[in-house]
Amino acid sequence: MKLICDGLTLSEAVSKASKACAVRTTAPIMECIKITAVNDEVTFLATDGELSIRKTIRAEVLEEGEVCVPGKLFADFTGKLSGEEVTVLTQERGLEIRYGDSNSFFQLMNAEEFPKINLEIGENSFEMKQADLKKIIAETTFCCAQDDSRPILKGCLLQLKDRLEATALDGYRLALSQADILTKSGEADIICPARTLLEISRSLTGEEEEITLYTQGGMLLVRIGDMTIVSRLYQGDFIRKESVLPTEFSTTVTLSKAELCESVERAAIFIRGDKNNLVTLTIANSAVKIASVSEIGNVSESVHAEIEGKELSISMNAKYLLDALRALDEEQVVMQYNGAISPFIIQNKEKKESLYLILPVRNAA
Repeated sequence: MKLICDGLTLSEAVSKASKACAVRTTAPIMECIKITAVNDEVTFLATDGELSIRKTIRAEVLEEGEVCVPGKLFADFTGKLSGEEVTVLTQERGLEIRYGDSNSFFQLMNAEEFPKINLEIGENSFEMKQADLKKIIAETTFCCAQDDSRPILKGCLLQLKDRLEATALDGYRLALSQADILTKSGEADIICPARTLLEISRSLTGEEEEITLYTQGGMLLVRIGDMTIVSRLYQGDFIRKESVLPTEFSTTVTLSKAELCESVERAAIFIRGDKNNLVTLTIANSAVKIASVSEIGNVSESVHAEIEGKELSISMNAKYLLDALRALDEEQVVMQYNGAISPFIIQNKEKKESLYLILPVRNAA
């Protein structure tokens, strides 16, 4: 194999593909990027068994061929190359990169050992604006579980109805968001890994441009320009949001998102590092009092609010509250409660396309 291409173009392609390289695996080939040079195109393909990314660039291909190189190492190295022209070729010692008056070598693995990736997924599909997909991903994925105790919760439930509904939860909080779709082939529920959705979001460049997502046989495929992302979907029963979300409330509070967010941020400073990261809201007398107490100090502030229903005092993880507030985009937000130990929800005052549910914490104090 021998090819000539721009160094910056090479760096960007390798960087994108390397996001799918396995990090901890007993199969070294899964840590590699497969490079294939054919005609005037070079493709970079990586997979960790769950997520696969293929990136294609134009190049002057002098000798066709395919090789596998250590992915993260190759990405780190090419990321340090400037925009000068580089030559990539195979030698007895391995893969050589020539740039300027310099060169480097990388050990290779047998490309025939690289896993086969199905890039012909397309039985079902739905299409939407890129801006709407990015928004729904940003509004839900931060609520997905991070650990492997319940793997299915590391994904978002995507439900194709009249609109696309996304649900994410980690056992302590839940996010629900909706967005318009342009076309769809049938109705379906899929559970997509959050990391896949985040990689898709990072790769989207347009706002009004459209994007199509394809599903088939427990797999999802997205093509974005010269990049293809393929992911396994999680299988199993996702928690039904209807059984979790309250339908009636004893207390409704409407207040300024910015004022509440700033106050909670200040309160969170005093409890930084605490296990439960507890902040307490006391709702009474047309105000919400925000308080936190720790060994290093305490804070107590009040924010004006419109209150309907019962007064109460409720404690929660400050990070969960801040994450929800930052995901909302209106000046006024509504919080609804059913007492100090029941889950509560937060929404925009007007546009109800997204919703956040948070479990409170019993405050021993």
